[in-house]
Amino acid sequence: MLQARALSIGHRGRVLARGLDLALQPGRILCLLGPNGGGKTTLLRTLLGLHPPLAGEVLLDGAPLHRLPPRAIARRVAYVPQSAPPAFAYSVADTVAMGRAARLGLFAAPGPADCAAAQAALERLGIAPLAARPVTELSGGERQLVLIARALAQEAAALVLDEPAASLDFGNQGRVLAQLRALARQGLAVLMTTHHPDHALLLGDAALLLHGGALHGPAPPAALLTPARLHAAYGVPAVVGELGGRTVCAPVIGEG
Repeated sequence: MLQARALSIGHRGRVLARGLDLALQPGRILCLLGPNGGGKTTLLRTLLGLHPPLAGEVLLDGAPLHRLPPRAIARRVAYVPQSAPPAFAYSVADTVAMGRAARLGLFAAPGPADCAAAQAALERLGIAPLAARPVTELSGGERQLVLIARALAQEAAALVLDEPAASLDFGNQGRVLAQLRALARQGLAVLMTTHHPDHALLLGDAALLLHGGALHGPAPPAALLTPARLHAAYGVPAVVGELGGRTVCAPVIGEG
């Protein structure tokens, strides 16, 4: 599906990381962690063809990504960026329907099947009551759910998400993580970045840790996210242990 080989990433001549290898697999969730500024978002954007690689290659279904038109990429891979304040007051329904753009002809309007796909995505994430609301009037968490619904309406085989739970409250984090697990069980390949090792331990089939210009993993999250490796990546001590039958992680905060 989506694969990187010996990939170097960066921008304006600055290399953030090199020699990166990874592959998305249908039905599995791959969680990408790492400190701020380490290149996680740049890696996602390079995998999507939005940034050119500095070296190496990205393949989509075995074809070099740079040879594929954007519409062909969008039909196979859906992207959920980090939530940001919207510039235009489109309705939630119209915003989600924009996920159908790659499946429409030039200047074509969404048809009944496209509207049904958008409505199904709204209902799946529990935000159908927001359909008529302008996105400019939503909270950050609500906007993030709208972006995920837009990606679901795209009906791609792979889903790439940049910190999908970053702006969500505790309840909505649980709902989004549950939806991502359900999508993987239906056969989608999922790649998500997160700043929460707990999310990777709870959800991920495999994890990657990007720091110091190198990619560690993929490996089972519990094997990769050790206290020593987390300390090296984030610069703070961490504790990893069992609680209620699952592995959890927390930073160690010293007195004073």
